Amino acid sequence: MEIDGMEQKLIRKRQDEFEAEGKEYAAYYDNEETILEERSKVPYLHFGSFDRQEWLQLSFSTRLGGVSDGYLSSLNLGWDRGEGRENVCENYRRYCESIGADHQKLVLSDQVHETTVKYVDPDFCAGANIEKKLKAVDGMLTDIPELLLATSYADCVPLFFCDPKKKIIASSHSGWKGTVAGIGEVTVHKMQEMGCTLSDIEVLIGPSICQSCYEVSGDVAEQFLEKYPQEEASQIVTEGRVTDEGEQKYQLDLWAANWFLLKKAGILPEHIHLSGVCTCCNSTLLYSHRASHGKRGNLNGFIRIREWIR
Repeated sequence: MEIDGMEQKLIRKRQDEFEAEGKEYAAYYDNEETILEERSKVPYLHFGSFDRQEWLQLSFSTRLGGVSDGYLSSLNLGWDRGEGRENVCENYRRYCESIGADHQKLVLSDQVHETTVKYVDPDFCAGANIEKKLKAVDGMLTDIPELLLATSYADCVPLFFCDPKKKIIASSHSGWKGTVAGIGEVTVHKMQEMGCTLSDIEVLIGPSICQSCYEVSGDVAEQFLEKYPQEEASQIVTEGRVTDEGEQKYQLDLWAANWFLLKKAGILPEHIHLSGVCTCCNSTLLYSHRASHGKRGNLNGFIRIREWIR
């Protein structure tokens, strides 16, 4: 695929990289999990583990195929990035058409790095004007076909859930604050309340910033060191550089942090899938807050139950 006249390929992490780093999730990692769909008018990512679930559709946007320009080029899906509303709406319409979904059935929310997870029904659909009807919600779940749950990212971790037996889906936004607070566990518990059995639930940890690219300060690292057992914490937090001012920096693995969190919640390790795609490493293809120093648009994950399963 060409971007700005240059051939661009999706960069994926390799299993042997994770093995060399001593990551427990390496044993369950699939090098071919994430696929860049180039045949569509609006390119998008999809994922082998969820593609096998024919009753649902999960996709993830790229920077390509929209009407935004400048540093938002071109498929910005964020309402608060300094762009006119009509451009954002047009981007949503184009994307939904590309994946064969109805943009009027989008369900959108404001995400605030907390742990509110809400069941959604048609009352929360965006409608013809593509209106955001949920406030301060970082996770959604539903059992209603064709509702298109859309959550936004630009380095934070997307968590996508499904139960093939109960035909229930969920989508959550897990930045470092949400990870420490346990939004993954909260989402699992909400699914259990709807009758899901832990051994049936599958989860995908979506495109987000990798440990090599994610430098944090000591106060952030400390919260993870306090939350996780030492053996797990050693895979989540490693020492990084020391600044000219003598401050110790750390490298944070949110993929490992969420993997351990989901495992603790009762999800089978073989049911926790990892995209292996870093938004920062792929910053010409995907928006990254770190890579762009905040001058970026928003990516979205989109998940829905297909109508024909009924």
